[in-house]
Amino acid sequence: MIAHEQIATVLDHPVYDTEGKKIGDAKHVFVDDATGRPAWVTVKTGLFGTSESFVPIKDASMVDDHLEVPYPKDRVKDAPHVDVDGGGHLDASEEQRLYEYYGIAWDEAWQRANQPGEEGWAHGTAGTTGTAGMAGTAGTAGMTGTAGMRDRDGDGLGARDRERARADTSVGDDAMTRSEEEMHVGTERIETGRVRLRKYVVTEEVQQTIPVRHEEVRLEREPITDANREQALSGPEISESEHEMILHEERPVVETRAVPVERVGLRADEVTDEETVTGQVRKERIDVEADDATDMTEDPDRKRGR
Repeated sequence: MIAHEQIATVLDHPVYDTEGKKIGDAKHVFVDDATGRPAWVTVKTGLFGTSESFVPIKDASMVDDHLEVPYPKDRVKDAPHVDVDGGGHLDASEEQRLYEYYGIAWDEAWQRANQPGEEGWAHGTAGTTGTAGMAGTAGTAGMTGTAGMRDRDGDGLGARDRERARADTSVGDDAMTRSEEEMHVGTERIETGRVRLRKYVVTEEVQQTIPVRHEEVRLEREPITDANREQALSGPEISESEHEMILHEERPVVETRAVPVERVGLRADEVTDEETVTGQVRKERIDVEADDATDMTEDPDRKRGR
């Protein structure tokens, strides 16, 4: 169960399902008007966070820097779309529809809220021990009003809604608080493409010129001299004979060998670009209405924030 003081750590943090899959980011926490305890959390889903789904926060828990809810991602994304009125509240019919979608018995939750003792939070004051209750159900004491207010400044109650509650319930208060929304922009990492390395074999023709040698026959004649006379006259004077010589030549021989020439790899370089995001924020303005006869001046110390 998420306590009231944990709301600040829930907002704008990732929300994961039962299988460890990221659903989106927590944007608003709705608390019960009577108990002040968190009852619902809204999660921004979709590729660009264009959808916002309600999830019960009663059985959720903070793990490290993210919120884990006991529901699968697809079920949260397909939750019924709920319109929240200008005051940031859920009405009874919308909350009952969400209870039915998540399989939470509406009647049983109502009975637990009204049982005696500390477990029955509906008849107690805000902050008593018990279940989160059904925020926004009209009826008995402790359940008057609509769903818990959205957290804008980390304390569980939206500043705009909290001021509206003060203006409606305070007696004799002659001042009001002006609030405004702030836009917080984050980033989402998505897959844009894949690159693969594939090696294949191609055949090319290569030409290379090399020298080759061969033998040729050349007829040599030499006269009879004293140096070769003995060898020349060693045979018969008149005869027939043959002399054979073997000729040789070189021919090109092609042999291929595989040798490493380079290594090719993939590396992703992170490049930072700038994009302009446009959004809408609401701001409260305070106008002063007075009769023509009323003499009104502005306190300079208050104007300077003293």
